[in-house]
Amino acid sequence: MFTEPSFGGFGILFSIVPVFIVIVFAIVIIGIVTNGARYFKNARSPRESVFARVVAKRMEVRNHTSHHSNGSGGMNPVNSSRTYYYITLEFDNGARKEYLDVKNLFGLVVEGDEGYAAVQGDWIVAFERGAVY
Repeated sequence: MFTEPSFGGFGILFSIVPVFIVIVFAIVIIGIVTNGARYFKNARSPRESVFARVVAKRMEVRNHTSHHSNGSGGMNPVNSSRTYYYITLEFDNGARKEYLDVKNLFGLVVEGDEGYAAVQGDWIVAFERGAVY
């Protein structure tokens, strides 16, 4: 007759850990698929040129910590961060929309600038100031 090995009070732990690993793995896969789908949606969107005014700029810093083996059995935390830049445009009809800056325009425009913005999906890819009179 087969009997299950006794792990003391750790039996529940060995049944929860695999479920936790599957959940974390699923979350990572869903994130990768979602980000990939968003990228391809924006990349395939038509590029439009619209007259607009820059009404806001913001940046978002995302931090990530992962642990890597140091070769001697220990784990070293590795920290990384990425900064995302956003530019909000206001159009002639009063509508506003925030765009992800994928062409490093953040430092080239200031709030109040008016001109033609090239937008592609959720991205702003160019901005040309209009003549100021």
